[in-house]
Amino acid sequence: MSEMADPLVLDFVEWVAREPRAYAEVISTWKTSCPRLTIWEDAADRGYVARETLPGLGLIIAVTAEGERLLRTNGR
Repeated sequence: MSEMADPLVLDFVEWVAREPRAYAEVISTWKTSCPRLTIWEDAADRGYVARETLPGLGLIIAVTAEGERLLRTNGR
């Protein structure tokens, strides 16, 4: 059975999957004033993305194996 994700969470995970994103870029790009739209936090809580520290890059957000599976399952 296919796991259906929130379309915005899926869009976010797909965006991060293109390349690891700097934490600051994620905050800037996906910020919202609505407390009900916590797209990147929802993706992190579900294990689709994770924070990592890379030498020379600092804190980044990258897709996890679970996030890659989500993308495949949803045809992305």
